[in-house]
Amino acid sequence: MQLIKPDINLDFVGKRKLALIVSVALIVIGMASLLVRGPNYGIDFAGGTLVQVQFAQATDASAIKKAIAVLDLGNPVVQSFGDNQNEFLIRVEQASGELKGLSVQIQDALEQTYEKGNIDIRRVEMVGPQVGKDLRNKGLKALFYAMLGLLVYISWRFEFRFAVGAIIALVHDVLITLGAFSLSGREIDLPIIAAFLAIIGYSLNDTIIVYDRIRENLGKHNKESFIFVINRSINETLSRTLLTSGTTLLVVLALFVLGGGVIHNFAFAMLIGILVGTYSSIFVASPVLIFWQQKVAARSK
Repeated sequence: MQLIKPDINLDFVGKRKLALIVSVALIVIGMASLLVRGPNYGIDFAGGTLVQVQFAQATDASAIKKAIAVLDLGNPVVQSFGDNQNEFLIRVEQASGELKGLSVQIQDALEQTYEKGNIDIRRVEMVGPQVGKDLRNKGLKALFYAMLGLLVYISWRFEFRFAVGAIIALVHDVLITLGAFSLSGREIDLPIIAAFLAIIGYSLNDTIIVYDRIRENLGKHNKESFIFVINRSINETLSRTLLTSGTTLLVVLALFVLGGGVIHNFAFAMLIGILVGTYSSIFVASPVLIFWQQKVAARSK
């Protein structure tokens, strides 16, 4: 099945400077937001206690915070959860050794304001601050070692210049997705690290398909310019790229819309990652090869 004819000839390479401007702008905006706001770590990384509460009657975060103020929990964060307007997360920075006791205390405090029986404690989680820090460090190491392993693998399978192009594209994808999380105020926790690793794998798969065609066409069109070969290869794999990305995007979109609050952030990360990963396979990974070739040609003169 082909959505696009294989002999199509869109000038993707000719738009590489515009794509560079767009990519840099997105990364700068995202990183600026991250620097200003700071990373919004979830309970897995920041440590503390998380209580998910569902109310039978309408309420809001400020009213809930006022109701639990008698417990002296420091400065708890209360936010709505999922699509249910009457479901909230209460996050306390200090971890509590008596997890069950804390949930009972919160329920008792809430029942002083809300009718008894209208409050349902649905989930309670606790992570110590040291454990959270350790998980955060291990998550970052997982991303780093994944990138390092891919650099070695692609250098072995193709050439070092191909590996550099792929790694730059992967870093580009992760940074833009991370920036989207910062701009939208979403939490970063262990499932998001898993999403980043999935994004790396997905984006790399797209890039490898294009790289395989480039290597094939370098032998087939050896009399043509390197820029022609790159653009031809992108066009020849365009139908496959759009079909794969489109079908995967539909699944992730269904998870994002219908998956519920627990999986919502993970699905959001995958949604952004697939879109950006498809873009980077066309406008980042391959143009890096052209830049590399031009630099080598300039040095040899």
